[in-house]
Amino acid sequence: LAKAGAEIVVVCRHGADETIRLIEEVGGKAYYEQCDVTKEDQVDKCVASIVARSGKIDILFNNAGVCYHKGIFEATIEDWREVIDINLTGEYIMARAVIRTMIDKGIQGSIVNMASMSGTIVNIPQWQAAYNASKAGIIHLTKSLAIEMAHNGYDIRVNALSPGYVATPMSIDPDFVEPELIENWTRLMPTGRMAKPEELVPAVLYMVSPMAGYTNGADTIVDGAYSVQ
Repeated sequence: LAKAGAEIVVVCRHGADETIRLIEEVGGKAYYEQCDVTKEDQVDKCVASIVARSGKIDILFNNAGVCYHKGIFEATIEDWREVIDINLTGEYIMARAVIRTMIDKGIQGSIVNMASMSGTIVNIPQWQAAYNASKAGIIHLTKSLAIEMAHNGYDIRVNALSPGYVATPMSIDPDFVEPELIENWTRLMPTGRMAKPEELVPAVLYMVSPMAGYTNGADTIVDGAYSVQ
């Protein structure tokens, strides 16, 4: 998005110096806003700050997420609530705040919610019911918001991106995931490998661009055919 000319605001709970540096290295403009997406007051303050500094918000890439590999009797209710609060409720709170300002300013906006192939399939061999449920919820939240915006005459498109396994720390770092799981996942992949993060970029660029003017309420799956086996 930065290479395409968008000014980027990185929203997260902790510092984003490295992300800002990478964006600026490719000639992009970026700054950071601290926010916990599960806290409505923080989100509202964050969005207001962005609008005050940048004037408007045209695009929201809703990408907060967490995952625990625990079975139903191993996971606590606190684990469940944390995953649902961050992955699903957090995206809802952020989308609502951004949609409000898009409507107020008459913006032709685009929202891309980060879902997952886990919203339509059950991953094996790990158990992650809370994560799967949260991503299924995001897919239907996306469809619901797309219909609501269209029926009310707002030119705000809402779509979802559903990746498969991507070579990020959450999927390849031993501090986050067991090596045995990585071996199992790779064995089950038709492509024999995880996606590179940059292989998700074209789908996002399409969804937020004018070329996708009639793409609304869609769940775009980018998983190397994993989920169609």
